Amino acid sequence: MIRHDVASEPHALQSPFVSGELSQPGAPDRPCVPAAGDSVTLASVKRASRWLSRHASNVNSQAGEDGILAKALSMLPDPTFWCIEFGAWDGLYFSNTYNLVARPVEPPEDQTAQGCYRTVLIESDPEKYRQLCSSYPFKDRAIFINAYVGWSQENGLDRILSSHPIPKNPDLLSIDVDGNDYHIWRATKDTKPKLVLIEYNPTMANCVEFVQPASASCNQGNSPASLVKLGKEKGYELIAVTRLNLLFVDRQYYSLFNIPDNSLDAMRDDPQDLVFCGYDGTIFIKGAIGARWHRRWLSPEDIQVLPGMLRSYPPAYTPLQRIAAAIHRAVCQPRKAIQRLLHPIAESNHEAEQRRRENLPPMAGE
Repeated sequence: MIRHDVASEPHALQSPFVSGELSQPGAPDRPCVPAAGDSVTLASVKRASRWLSRHASNVNSQAGEDGILAKALSMLPDPTFWCIEFGAWDGLYFSNTYNLVARPVEPPEDQTAQGCYRTVLIESDPEKYRQLCSSYPFKDRAIFINAYVGWSQENGLDRILSSHPIPKNPDLLSIDVDGNDYHIWRATKDTKPKLVLIEYNPTMANCVEFVQPASASCNQGNSPASLVKLGKEKGYELIAVTRLNLLFVDRQYYSLFNIPDNSLDAMRDDPQDLVFCGYDGTIFIKGAIGARWHRRWLSPEDIQVLPGMLRSYPPAYTPLQRIAAAIHRAVCQPRKAIQRLLHPIAESNHEAEQRRRENLPPMAGE
């Protein structure tokens, strides 16, 4: 479990989550869907669709998940009062299930039985597992498992759980392994939780589809778009987003949440960390661009692809700049420079046609 501390990031938002609003006094408990005839704006659809985020609060969770989960679970019928979490660490540190086990659970509106949650906590690291077994305060309601959760038949979640008396449809599965979350969920077939909380890489925009390689030595994370696509393939619908996790519900219960639009664009705002280019070739940064978990940030000068003398609009280049641009291309792209020497007319025509199609100005020297 990687701690996502945004306090030291340049221009970072300090909200506990980026896709909703903290609960306010008098805020409606359910979505305020615009009535027929009312003007519908993108902002109003987002507010109505993200209503679960108004219940965000932290006991042990990191980005409001405790409050969101408590509200979502209270709306589901026939609770099993079982939850599963991995990597569990010590069962307390940024846990998404501790709050459920620690307090009595209010029953859904149409039920009267009150209960306490039981949990399965899985941790692969031997030292962290020892901490889990010694420090977790609710041992009578917990099953501790020291195992690496993978995505094969031999080490997948279904195999690990098969030797324990756990229902096939627990109320909640929380997946947070800093990388292979996608592959683990995809490989889980027999266990069908009502809710799935799964970590995503928060630096990735909503339009990006990215799944990291299935490797125990890889920690890159997965894009929210790829996880939403996987969720739909597995019969789940998105119902809430925090700045770290996506919350899905089994599709048979989705209508209970009355969400007008659960598309990713409606449920989550894109990160405001951007890179863009001026007509003169200057690369600009807005926000925090860099290796976020290493606290290493790029400055605008770090990412320039052109030297200062070439950062002007190509059609306005001076003769000296045109010569310098040709030399710079030859040094930076020697293969293309050789091709241009061997096939000057064909290469020139090809590049000119490609730039014409992209509606770009001619390169210096063309």
